[in-house]
Parts: sequence; C-alpha cells; structure tokens
Amino acid sequence: MAVEPFDVVDLIRTKRDHGALNPEQIAWMVDAYTRGYIGDEQMAAMAMAIFLNGMEREEVRDLTLAMVASGTRLDFSGLSKKTTDKHSTGGVGDKITLPLAPLVAAFGVAVPQLSGRGLGHTGGTLDKLESIPGWRADVSVDEMMAQLDSAGAVVCAAGSGLAPADGKLYALRDITGTVECIPLIASSIMSKKIAEGTAALVLDVKFGSGAFLKDIEKSRELAKVMVRLGEDAGVATRAVLTNMNVPLGLAIGNANEVRESVEVLAGGGPADVVELTVELARHMLELAGVTDVDVAAALHDGRAMDSWNAMIRAQGGDPDAALPVASETHVVTADRDGVLVAQEALPFGIAAWRLGAGRARKQDPVDHAAGIDLHAKPGDAVTKGQPLFTMSTNDAARFDRALEALEGGYRIGDAGDEIETGGPLIAGVVEA
Repeated sequence: MAVEPFDVVDLIRTKRDHGALNPEQIAWMVDAYTRGYIGDEQMAAMAMAIFLNGMEREEVRDLTLAMVASGTRLDFSGLSKKTTDKHSTGGVGDKITLPLAPLVAAFGVAVPQLSGRGLGHTGGTLDKLESIPGWRADVSVDEMMAQLDSAGAVVCAAGSGLAPADGKLYALRDITGTVECIPLIASSIMSKKIAEGTAALVLDVKFGSGAFLKDIEKSRELAKVMVRLGEDAGVATRAVLTNMNVPLGLAIGNANEVRESVEVLAGGGPADVVELTVELARHMLELAGVTDVDVAAALHDGRAMDSWNAMIRAQGGDPDAALPVASETHVVTADRDGVLVAQEALPFGIAAWRLGAGRARKQDPVDHAAGIDLHAKPGDAVTKGQPLFTMSTNDAARFDRALEALEGGYRIGDAGDEIETGGPLIAGVVEA
C-alpha cells in the first residue's frame, strides 16, 4: 500500500491556525478526497477552517486547478468557431441563458452552456427547458460538438466527469454551513467553467435580496476573485455585477419563464430582461473578438429566434409545442390605490418554490407549470382591485404557504414615496 505524502490532520491544523497550504498539499488533498482517502468529516473540518480564515490568492488558484484536474476537460479547439460561455450566480426570474445563448450564436460564436437544476428559491436552466415537450438535457460530447457546428449553441447538463471533486465538496458544504465562503464559491464555479474548456467567459454576479450574496461589495469581491482565476487559467474572463433585489422580468417559474424568453427572442419581452440579455451578449461577443455589431438588432430581425429553434430541435424539443399550463391559479390584487414601491426578490422566489416550481432536495421533481406571473413592477401606479400577480400550481393546497412567504414581500405606497429597487439593474463591470 502506497504511503500518502501528507497527513490531512496536519493540513487542517495549518488552515485552522491561519497558515497557507502549498500547491502540492492542495493537489494531494483534492485528489485524496476525490478517491475517498480523506473522509467527509475531515474535509468538513477543512471547509470550516477555510470559511473562518480564508485563503490566499495562490491557494484559491491551486484549489481551483486541482479540482479541474480531478476530472476530464472538454476541448473545443477543433471547432470552426470561437467559443464563449456565461455563468450566473443565480437569482429569481433569471432566465437569461435562454435568450442569451441563441442571441450570441446568431453572430457566429459557439456557446457551449453547461447548466444545472434549481435548488431552493433559485431556478435551474435545465428545469426551465424541460418544460418544452421532447427536449432533453443529456447530450454526449460528440452530439455537443455537432450541435455547436450546426446550431451554434447547446444548453445541457454537465457530465459527471467534469470537476468531480467539486461535486463532492459542494454537497458537503451544503450540509455543513460553509456555503457562503468566497474562496469555496469561486473555486467551485470556476473549476467547472475552466473544465468546460471555452476560450472566454462572462460572469453574471448578482447581489441583493434574491442573490446568493446580498451585499454588493461581497459580490464585487467574488467577481474579482473569479475573474483572476479565469485569467490565470488562460480563459478570457469578465464579470458583470447585476441587481437581484427585484425579480428579473415578469415570470418566475419554469414554463412561464420559457414563454417570456421566447417573447424576448421575438423582439418583445420585459425591458430588464432585454437589457441584461443584450449587455451580457455584448461582453461575450467582445471577448470572442466580435465587435462593432448591433446586438439588439438580432432580437428584432429573426436571427436569434432562428438560433433558438435550431438549438431546441437539435436536443429533441419542439419549439412550436404548447407549454404546460397549471390547473389552479390564485390572483392577488391591490388593496388600495397607490404606487407599487417594493417587490423583494427573495419572498417571490420562495413562494414560487413552494408552489412547486423548485425543489427542496436534488431528487425532488418540479412542477413545470407552477410559478408566479407579475402584473406590476416597482414604480407602477396601481388601483384597488387591480391584479398584482398570479400564482399557478397543479396543487391548490400549496397556495397558503406561498402566500405566507409573500407577507411583507411587496408594498403599495403613495406617489412620491421612494421606490425600493436597490439601484440600477447593472451596477458595474469587473475586468482583469
């Protein structure tokens, strides 16, 4: 039996006592945890030590690269097109990947978008797309390459071979109170994105009520760390800081978010969804070397919609098929005349989750028809009895708990009252 080069207890003590681990120690630790030599209880202690004491820049880089090395890495160098990708840290009503991938593809740049499923109040891109009859998330590498050449974009599930160390560590962090840790968040996101193999990456780093990190400065710090990690790994990386104090768009759920995305691709849709889609597309295209193009024009002249239809059909979906509709609805109306001054993202995300749009455990099914459709946004004048939002589900027993989540989550005030949005949608850009 081979003698291990390090003792994990020594490494835990080093981090416990504010020390730094060297590249060899980190590489061994990640490998030993992946192959089961280091137990969950020991890695949990290490995660807590990192949570409490942080990591130096070099440690975060070494941890990220070690997690990349724990599995396979995709290679798109054989494609005839340049590649670019996007990652969002998650939010309420954040369906941007759906219109964004085909929009960028319309300009001849390939978008291999490996996405995930929702957990808790943040929705998952794959759950949304699975609302479309026939669409499948599982795509082989060969199928992905062929689809990128033909349709220009693919949104699919990541294979288990990409950064498996992160999969193990992510699950452990979720049950040990070590999720909100910038070195661990950054290495988790970037290990998967680097392993995906794209040449360029744009990060949508959110802050506010419905975001992973509420404080903008924490989100800015995370963005800076991730941009450095990407650049260190040879991936052209940029981050956009976006406001998630208010739900994005008017639809929160799965099928209804697909409908809204198709509206955007047809040249319509809510202004905030269009603004963020175009902004992220512009950055993705710039990093891929495509400049001086009218990005928004492709939403109006049919090019982006053509890319969407090709992308959906390539994965077995029917873009013209009817989407699921819930059997039960409940409309909430304004109790007075006035102005909608507050609409917090988190309560609406939790309410949609409780209606069945999300899951509490990874193995739970989702109700693709469940969700919330907003009829007013902060700043809109409303009259007594006017619908504010409609809740949808296939299980009417879910309405009461969803309404509980929304208590205090929205407020009608008077003309002249401050509109509580937390500022503009796009708060800044972080570059290398």
